[in-house]
Amino acid sequence: MTAIATFGAGCFWGTEQAFRQLSGVTQTSVGYMGGHFENPCYLDVLARITGHAEVAQVEYNPVLINYETLLETFWQIHDPTSLNRQGADRGEQYRSVIFYHTDEQQRLAHQSKQAVSSQYSKPIVTNIVAASTYWLATDEHQQYFEKKMAKK
Repeated sequence: MTAIATFGAGCFWGTEQAFRQLSGVTQTSVGYMGGHFENPCYLDVLARITGHAEVAQVEYNPVLINYETLLETFWQIHDPTSLNRQGADRGEQYRSVIFYHTDEQQRLAHQSKQAVSSQYSKPIVTNIVAASTYWLATDEHQQYFEKKMAKK
């Protein structure tokens, strides 16, 4: 049995890489969610015309890793107080967002956000919204860092 979790934490390459390293994660992919444009491509999202966030979709075995652990990783890999940017990447596609797939994920995401808020001097701007259509990015974006390292 597996479950799905979807996170936007800046550039999807790094987000995916962080989750791929967790024991209990069975598969990851990168794509786009949360916009208003059918079948967006990377250039559409980059042009900021679609409203989508770059996301990592994580398939995991809840017997081996729980959703709370995924949330802990999410908070650790980016700055959730930075509105529509992470590092040098700017734009709504890089927003901090948790897309929940179940009522339980929604509850745990809000609980987690509240728990970590005291760790920051600025307010957390992370959105917690229902998952919508997931548009898979092209193969060149999947496991990007692993492919890049393999070429060296």
